[in-house]
Amino acid sequence: MDTLGYILVFTFIGSIGSLIGGLLLLSRQKFALKISHFLAAFAAGTLLGAAFFDLLPEALEHAEETGGSVDIFLWTLIGIIFFFFIERFLHWFHHHEDYHSDEHAKSTVPLIIVGDTIHNFLDGIVIALTFLVSIPLGIVTTLAIAAHEIPQEIGDFGLLLHKGVKRRKVILINIMSAAAAFIGAFLAYFLGERIEGILPIALSLTAGFFIYIAASDLIPEIHHENRKGFAFIESVLLLVGILFVYIAVSTLSHGH
Repeated sequence: MDTLGYILVFTFIGSIGSLIGGLLLLSRQKFALKISHFLAAFAAGTLLGAAFFDLLPEALEHAEETGGSVDIFLWTLIGIIFFFFIERFLHWFHHHEDYHSDEHAKSTVPLIIVGDTIHNFLDGIVIALTFLVSIPLGIVTTLAIAAHEIPQEIGDFGLLLHKGVKRRKVILINIMSAAAAFIGAFLAYFLGERIEGILPIALSLTAGFFIYIAASDLIPEIHHENRKGFAFIESVLLLVGILFVYIAVSTLSHGH
């Protein structure tokens, strides 16, 4: 299978992660909400593991090949700050809408959809760019993305249902939003092959993206959970997620 084939297959796998989260909520709402905290903890570990064991070492290696002209740590920081401002922008609009009366509450629905679509589009770009570097890197990155998508979509689906969107429409929205990942993947594939010099920058930005999501969105959920024993289990799952990526990276690298 050629690189584009791998990109399409694994973009589909990454999208399946988002669909699983949503369908799990629709079929077993109480169960899905109960395990979403645990899934988020595991996802945080996989994202941190992918950033530090896979993306940053690859970025360093490619930066050295370009003569060391790319400061990957600067670009990782830029990635964190960039995604902070994207989230600030989305939150500003969300809270702005919340001040309106209930009859305008549904205007937050398009915002949820837009935010989710942008997120999936970026996921597609990330998957494609990492496969352009190496197949093992692409596989590990896709696994981290899929792990993160499940709890995220449980949250997004829950919010859409809470806003009064019908179940069938929620599924349709999710499928259309997931399709944005393929657009991002195609775009990154056709641009990435022409400008290989941007790969260390792209990998560093992706590492920043993963670190930001883990630190700002997922880890606070672990701290927020006060029920006895739950915080301990979530802390263990965070470490399990990191260990899972470490083993996956070691196995795939040796196999490659």
